[in-house]
Amino acid sequence: MIITKRSISRRTVLRGLGATVGLPLLDAMVPALRPIRLSAASPTRRLATVYVPNGIMMDSWTPLTEGAGFDLPPTLASLEPFRDDLLVLSGLVHQTAYPLTGEGAGDHARAAACYLTGVHPKKTEGADIRAGVSMDQIAARHVGAETQLASMELGCDPNYFLGACDSGYSCAYGNTLSWRTETTPLPVEINPRAVFERMFGDAEDTSVAARRLRIQEDRSILDSLLQDVARLEGNLGAGDRVKLSQYLEAVRDLERRIQKAEQQSARELPAFEKPVGIPERYDDHVKMMFDLQLLAFQTDLTRITTFIMSREVSSRTYPELGIPDPHHPTSHHQNDPTRIAKLEKINAFHVGLFSHFLNRLRETEDGDGSLLDQVMITYGCGISDSNQHLHNNLPMLVAGGGGGHISGGRHLRFADDTPMANLLLTLLDKMGVPLDGFGDSNGQLHELSELS
Repeated sequence: MIITKRSISRRTVLRGLGATVGLPLLDAMVPALRPIRLSAASPTRRLATVYVPNGIMMDSWTPLTEGAGFDLPPTLASLEPFRDDLLVLSGLVHQTAYPLTGEGAGDHARAAACYLTGVHPKKTEGADIRAGVSMDQIAARHVGAETQLASMELGCDPNYFLGACDSGYSCAYGNTLSWRTETTPLPVEINPRAVFERMFGDAEDTSVAARRLRIQEDRSILDSLLQDVARLEGNLGAGDRVKLSQYLEAVRDLERRIQKAEQQSARELPAFEKPVGIPERYDDHVKMMFDLQLLAFQTDLTRITTFIMSREVSSRTYPELGIPDPHHPTSHHQNDPTRIAKLEKINAFHVGLFSHFLNRLRETEDGDGSLLDQVMITYGCGISDSNQHLHNNLPMLVAGGGGGHISGGRHLRFADDTPMANLLLTLLDKMGVPLDGFGDSNGQLHELSELS
């Protein structure tokens, strides 16, 4: 270590911290790279994951008939307007969510941790968590360079960071679906205002004037930071120079994104005012988070989102439904008709909120069609029968046309124990990321794009 009398000033440290912590914010302070409506010949596919917790009453979820013309059971009734854009998938299983010998309970944590990874998580309450790189992040690595944000991870329930949230499993497993590496889960943002600021900075709206002002401020901060770094670079030891080099890689990427913002600053974006904060009503909160995802897709700010409508083991109550009972205990219904009826009502309520998202996507023009024609959205849960904590015959929907790569309007029943990872592998392929395998997959689900 080389010791000198030079030091980094507090002002510089704060600037450096601001740039480092603020990187995701600055990445998203810019509009889309191009208006999607001008590129109809090359439709842009997007991938969204919507997750609901604590299992589903499968009798009220599963259609009685298969193929086209399937019936919509009570839980899915609100999706009738989107029947032709919908696939109901039966028979998929996450074997990796079941306990290994001696592990015992913890099905809720395992359900969330393996949902997009296909990997059995390490049972631990400590910091030595381990699962796998999630499907959405693999897709984000592939398409993220084309957008201002590689991905967005959203939720509605507060995160819990310390201790165990489910029978010996760290809360980290239930806090997110997205894993950047085997040991790095990505945080979920639940505040719509913070999501907007990540997308557009501290501007009050999406107007051209507000975005240009924000870009100018970012450029000023970045230029000043680079000047400070240049003065320091020649006076650092070898170890510090390595760290500084790694830091500068992120700064250069930030500079590239600001340059894109400057080039795109005159583009008109859909009018959207910065949210005040988290709405009091749950349904308003969910709809706002869906609307922000719509805006992100519409402006091509990102092409990958995950959204946890409520986290596993959630004890959220639903007074708007006349259900003051916490969700998680209610899901362990023990065949009590009263509890079953409440759980069915909660399940249908969640699906109804999802239909709001589908409707907004359908209303939004994109190329020669709508955003719904271009997206691929999965909606489901990592648990089927909540009473028994089953991970087979998972409740799964795929909505949207995937840029012509998904043929909807069908109920597809796969052979028992078909890996859920097969679906993840298939969706990656349709996003232009062909892999030989993923998790415990044993093939693709070609039926998603083949008429039966």
